[in-house]
Amino acid sequence: MKDEVKSKKDMANYDIIHFEALGPEASHLEEEIIKAIEQNEIPPKHSYLITPDNVQVFLKQNPDIVLPDIITTKTHSVIPDNYMNGKKKSIITRSAGYDHFEHLSEKVNIASLREYCVNAVAQTAMKFLYAVAGKLNHYTKNTETFERKNSDAFIELDKHRVLSVFGVGKIGKRVYELAEANGLTVLGVDIRHDELDRLYRGTVRFVTKEEAIASSDIIVNAMNLTKNRQSRFYNVGYFSSEHLSKAKDGLMFINITRGEIAPESILLQLYNSGKISGICLDVFTNESEFTRLLAGEVVSGQDVKAAKSLVEMALERTGNIYVQPHQGFNSDVAAKTKAIEAIKHVKAWYKNDGKYFDEQLPYY
Repeated sequence: MKDEVKSKKDMANYDIIHFEALGPEASHLEEEIIKAIEQNEIPPKHSYLITPDNVQVFLKQNPDIVLPDIITTKTHSVIPDNYMNGKKKSIITRSAGYDHFEHLSEKVNIASLREYCVNAVAQTAMKFLYAVAGKLNHYTKNTETFERKNSDAFIELDKHRVLSVFGVGKIGKRVYELAEANGLTVLGVDIRHDELDRLYRGTVRFVTKEEAIASSDIIVNAMNLTKNRQSRFYNVGYFSSEHLSKAKDGLMFINITRGEIAPESILLQLYNSGKISGICLDVFTNESEFTRLLAGEVVSGQDVKAAKSLVEMALERTGNIYVQPHQGFNSDVAAKTKAIEAIKHVKAWYKNDGKYFDEQLPYY
């Protein structure tokens, strides 16, 4: 098999193509496909291709290949308009978030992976929590000269510190549990609080957005991004300057889902004013544009420019700021479980005669 493309057999078209499959994930996908074929959960003549390319790059390089009725991909693929023609197609996004394909959900069957990285992303929030409360950059910087006399005190985490989780779905609930286990007072905010209160049997203390912001020492954003302005879940710019300015001085802010929910320009402004004392970002606004900015291209967005300033401070250890390039999902366990969950959707699609997935958008 080629290093760049793995397939069951060399042919012009495939029953399924798995895009953006990198490293161990590609190997795990193939293992799960073979296992499903051996167990007769996928047809024995099922032909597949696994490639690291996104959809648009792949199609440019392989113009003769027709996209099959079902594909899997991640967050950097753009689906061509003509894919929606004819029979209703099916897309599995191998990610917890689905905002990048939500606009297609009336035209295409869309399934996401809602289980695979729950622990990984929640543990990323806790990693950030101890870094920001512990002022890790400050102490690391002081170690250059072994400075001990003029160090700032770190924030001790106990029941007197309030952490609010915004978005108490699968990942948010796990963050809630881990924070509670670490001795903090924990609050939850979710537009579906009545439904979730029944589901969680009263184990989450739900409050309003305003109550949480006013009382929190730490905020963790775990909400899915919804860009549809007609949806009650619409949350672009949810953490506005107006809202966050009502927080306690010294708020610590952690974002583990999508940058658009908490604009970096606002976070930077409030950090510079002292309202926010620490920022942790696994995700960024318009990450494709942000990548181009970091590569030296000229971009105009104020949030990506603010994000670049935050990244620079984090790398220079000149602020209480911690960043990583959207890697909260990337645990040793999640690479395997991602493949398992993706192929579970493929098996369901075959079981349903290629018409739909057992679980697909809209979820609520």
